[in-house]
Amino acid sequence: MKISLKIFLGYFILVGLAAFFVLNVFVDEVKPGVRQAMEDSLMDTANVLAALVAQDFKTGQIQSGDFAQSLKYYQNNASQANIWGVKKQGASYRVYITDNKGTVVFDSANLALGQDYSRWNDVYLTLRGKYGVRSSPVVEGEKDGDTIMYVAAPIKDGKNIIGSLTVAKPNRAMLPFIQRAQMKILGWGALLLGMSILIGIWFTWRFTRAIHRLRDYAVAVSQGKKAAQPSSSNDELDELAKAMHTMRNELDGKQYVQDYIHQLTHELKSPITAIQASSELLQGEMPPEDRQRFLGNIQTQTTRLQQMIQNMLGLATMESQQKLAQTSTIDLTQLVRTQIQYLQDKAAHRHIQISLQTSTAPLHTQGETFLLAQAITNLLENALDFSPDNGRIDVTISSKDEFVEIAVRDHGTGIPDYAQDKIFDKFYSLPRPLNGQKSTGLGLNFVREVALLHGGDIRVQNHADGGVLATLMLPLH
Repeated sequence: MKISLKIFLGYFILVGLAAFFVLNVFVDEVKPGVRQAMEDSLMDTANVLAALVAQDFKTGQIQSGDFAQSLKYYQNNASQANIWGVKKQGASYRVYITDNKGTVVFDSANLALGQDYSRWNDVYLTLRGKYGVRSSPVVEGEKDGDTIMYVAAPIKDGKNIIGSLTVAKPNRAMLPFIQRAQMKILGWGALLLGMSILIGIWFTWRFTRAIHRLRDYAVAVSQGKKAAQPSSSNDELDELAKAMHTMRNELDGKQYVQDYIHQLTHELKSPITAIQASSELLQGEMPPEDRQRFLGNIQTQTTRLQQMIQNMLGLATMESQQKLAQTSTIDLTQLVRTQIQYLQDKAAHRHIQISLQTSTAPLHTQGETFLLAQAITNLLENALDFSPDNGRIDVTISSKDEFVEIAVRDHGTGIPDYAQDKIFDKFYSLPRPLNGQKSTGLGLNFVREVALLHGGDIRVQNHADGGVLATLMLPLH
């Protein structure tokens, strides 16, 4: 499982559990909270009504007095209202009054007149000077059905309790408010959960993106590719990237020196041996033409050693360079034409014609002129070295898929099968057809490094009609 998925799942489980418990607590607390508020309201109502009915109760006018008439009027003419989105259609309460023995003497619903209610908690407790309240099912004996809340208040004559007044209200009357509150909580909870998930996705993406950049950097380093040090807004990851970059430089430096010493030692053996053998032979007597031939051999091998050292220094600088230091907009057509002119004398000496085909519109790229000029020169010199006398070299410049392609084709014998996967290796070189000599074996490797540094690439392959086709691809600017 990917680390990004693990982080997100961990975050999602944590947020999901927290949201589940919090929403459960809120939703579960809505119903008792609303009922507690209703009980408080009913208690105030009961006490107010008990104070209002006290005079009619004492005079025996409980059925016909002002209290009964007013209550009846309200029940018949209850106003409609819209309370927080819940429509109230009429009165939803019941009022009954008992004497000091618990017998019902007044009932707004005419359900229990004359009945003994002294056993019910609301009446029983109130007549004994306590707070009387009960919640009973609408249908007696039904445990999970609707319930009614009864809150009672004492009717007093001075300090004496002469009766009780109970206000009853069905709990289902508060159900719309409870459901509305629960739906709002669930709705906002779902919104917050969704936002938390989005934040989690964003956080996971930001965090894992930095890790992926570190992984890609490590993979590129392990494969010997050029890679810039990744940066991160996370302090710990940024420090890790710097540590990896430092480690890479240290390891690259040590390995680079070891590899180059090994390769240089191997490659220098051949010209040094040739120089040593020629110098030893020159110490003896020999015909002038032989002496001249051995002196020429020493000069050739010395030049080869010098070129090898210069190329190695240039290539070493290229390989340690992660990006271009100074760039400018380069007209590639003009640059190629200039490099061809530099080699015209060498080509004319062997009667080799170099032809250039390009589009009428200028083709530009962004890069370092010196490096690109060296790369193009290397390709042209390779083509000259492997072209037969009186031959031809075709150079074509074109644009394709946002890239400029510089194609150099010779008409030589092509690349042998055994060498096709080695031509970019350092110090690997094929003997030149003209004199059997080898180059430093660093030219194509240098061209590839230049191409990669410019965001391009190089392809070298045998042409279907003979010869070798080398194509340098650079981003079109």
